[in-house]
Parts: sequence; structure tokens; C-alpha cells
Amino acid sequence: MEPLTVDGNLESLSAIAKYVIAAANAAGLDKKATYRLRLAIDEIATNIIVHGYTESDLSGSVKIEAQISSDRLRLILQDSAIPFDPTGKADPECLELPLEERAIGGLGVFLAKDGIDHFEYEFVAGCNRNILTVNLTVNLTVNLTVNLTENLS
Repeated sequence: MEPLTVDGNLESLSAIAKYVIAAANAAGLDKKATYRLRLAIDEIATNIIVHGYTESDLSGSVKIEAQISSDRLRLILQDSAIPFDPTGKADPECLELPLEERAIGGLGVFLAKDGIDHFEYEFVAGCNRNILTVNLTVNLTVNLTVNLTENLS
């Protein structure tokens, strides 16, 4: 798939979501895996736009690129906002507490990392690169198991 570059504003989130869905469909992800990947990308893209651009009084773009191989789908979000490594963010504590009793922040990044197979961050040539990977062989195995179970019943 060709990469997509959009303005670094909240109105661009719908175009990013459509790109993610198209990439997930091209890779053969099921609905559940597609939803988790879309949620993860949406969280990271929103953080880029809100914290990296808007709150920092900067403007720029967000580029998303899909790389599909036989065993994985990688989505790379690249931006020129202030450097921020979400992988260094500690997982929130006390997840069993009600929302109103927890510290603010961090839950979105936690959910993003939890919903995919691998998450990487790098800062290269003045750009943030968030790399989110979903393993395709795992999804194919799960689908095969479910289909075999349904057919045997």
C-alpha cells in the first residue's frame, strides 16, 4: 500500500482510520484484530496531534505506512512533532480501581500496546516513528481453530 500523509490535526483521524482498515483488510485480519489495531493507531495518532502538535503550538503532518508480509502487518506512524517515546511510559497501576480513583493519563498508550503484538518507537532524522505490528500467523491459527471447531460441532 502507498503511504498516506495527512495534516497533523484531529480532522485527519478519520482518514488514518480508513487507511488502517484498508491495510487490515489487505492483510486478512479478522474484525477483532482490526478493531484492536485501529484503536491502537487512533490512540497514538491522537497523542501525536494533541500533545505533539497542538499543545506544543507546532504544525506538521502525520504519515502512515503499511508494510504487509506473509507473517505480519506493520503500521508506521511518522511525525515531526516534539520527541515522545510512548514505549517508555509505565503501564498504569491499580487498573482494578474505578476511573475516578486512578491517576490521569497512560491508559490509552497501555491499551494501544496491549492490543497489538509488538510496539516500537524510534527517533530518526528529526522524526518520531511509532511502529505497531500484528502477527498474521497467530490470527490465521485462531481463525483456523475456530472454523474447525465450528465445523466439527
